[in-house]
Amino acid sequence: MKLLTKESKMYSILFNKCPKCHIGKFWATNNPLKNMLFNTRNSRKTCENCSLAYELEIGFWYGSMYVSYAISVAVMVMFWTLTSFFFPLINIFNEILIIVIAILIVSPLNYHISRLIWINFFIKYTPSDTY
Repeated sequence: MKLLTKESKMYSILFNKCPKCHIGKFWATNNPLKNMLFNTRNSRKTCENCSLAYELEIGFWYGSMYVSYAISVAVMVMFWTLTSFFFPLINIFNEILIIVIAILIVSPLNYHISRLIWINFFIKYTPSDTY
């Protein structure tokens, strides 16, 4: 099975698709900044194709904070490694400043992706001819 075929979870995550049908959009827009700032207008409650309710239970999205935390740690480690490797004489405070700025810049994309990853943990792809 290839990584980005329609049946893969990676397809749903990268292309903003419903985890069940992979046809309808999960977010109303593909712009992570709009999704983060205007969440009430851009978050969908159900899939327009298969009618899957995205919030499986009350408080379901709290779990996506763990995914978001893992992504943030990965970004911090990556920028710490890059700044330490390419700028070995940089001041530690400047290094921390670079890492904080990187986290702030990546946060809309982190929010966007972490919810897609979280729901894909729980919903299995079902071909459209079965519902």
